[in-house]
Amino acid sequence: MNELVFRGRDRYRPSWSLLAVSLVVLAVEGAAAARGLGLTGFLWLAGGSLALLGLCLALALRGFSAVGPEGITICWGFGRGRTHPWHEIRWIDVRTGRTEGGTGSQVRIFLADGRRRALPGLVDSPLYPSPDFEEQYRRIVARWELNTEESVRVRPRKRLRDRITPTVAGLLAGLALIPAGLLVLVLMR
Repeated sequence: MNELVFRGRDRYRPSWSLLAVSLVVLAVEGAAAARGLGLTGFLWLAGGSLALLGLCLALALRGFSAVGPEGITICWGFGRGRTHPWHEIRWIDVRTGRTEGGTGSQVRIFLADGRRRALPGLVDSPLYPSPDFEEQYRRIVARWELNTEESVRVRPRKRLRDRITPTVAGLLAGLALIPAGLLVLVLMR
């Protein structure tokens, strides 16, 4: 059986909008640093920013997910990655969330000890659209079902963070701030 490999370097490509934002941030840093820190401070700040940007880019391009006979290997850019054997994987699903540009989805696995792991390279978002995302997800689930017993496959309970959407969190925060604001007004009188 062939191994399915989903690599970041095959998935991510340079984005002109992100490059433009990075250049604007560097320009603002440069203007602030030139005034307050001088030329040496500016060079240190610009060098540090470029190094951080390069590190993030290298990690994104080196990250991968591999689905093989032993299990699913996840690497976020450092080392060879970690293989999660099939008998440890309890569930596989797609997490969908809202992004600034629309809706993004990522495949994740649920392990026997309760941890969750997102699979790098398996993302569908407005910035990096993946027309075959659903097919890739189905192929991974088919491999998982082929390599595990049905009794091992257990859908995890929803945690609090799964139930509370950003809208609900904002509503709860607003409701909590109203009594706090009223208390401050009463104490100030």
